[in-house]
Amino acid sequence: MKIRDFTLTTVFLAIILLFALTPIGFIHLGVIKATIIHIPIIIASIILGPRIGAFLGLAFGISSVITNTIAPTLLSFAFSPAIPVLGTSQGSLWALFIAIVPRVIVGILPYFLYKFLQKVLAKMKSNLKVSLFLTGLLTTVLHTFLIMGSIALVFHDAYAQAMKVDSVLGVIAAVLTVFFTNGIAEATLAAVATAVVVPPLLKIAKK
Repeated sequence: MKIRDFTLTTVFLAIILLFALTPIGFIHLGVIKATIIHIPIIIASIILGPRIGAFLGLAFGISSVITNTIAPTLLSFAFSPAIPVLGTSQGSLWALFIAIVPRVIVGILPYFLYKFLQKVLAKMKSNLKVSLFLTGLLTTVLHTFLIMGSIALVFHDAYAQAMKVDSVLGVIAAVLTVFFTNGIAEATLAAVATAVVVPPLLKIAKK
């Protein structure tokens, strides 16, 4: 069992790093860009448990810090303390919190959420796939909410400057726009992928 878990963990870690450090982890959907990097973490958490899920989430968070430091974008100040916050000359350690903590939560939550939904939906014929679909969906929604909410709360002024808004309502509107574009697309992708990929992997893992 330990060899199996170690092997699967390294496979998932390799996939996450491949997605995170290359353009493969991002899918362009017209005017929006959705990420699929969190999907292997959700799947691994369900199959291998919350501890390994948290480890893989940590790896995702660290890779996010690295990529935002090496190839910064407009909002990279929120993910890397090495990038100066807009309007200032220095970075913030809060960037480490935003880059890492929500990703670790993404590694822990799916396992417990899946178990809970399995019990709630036990009487349904397709409870396995429904539970997996909802786990992928709800975990991704929470991930987007934590990331965008943290950025808006911690870096309110810098985020407003980046989005070119000058009011609290403007910041809220910008966050909601991301949530209902990228967030919904990512949640749908994660939900479908989790429902399709996990069942055969669970059968293999039980053998």
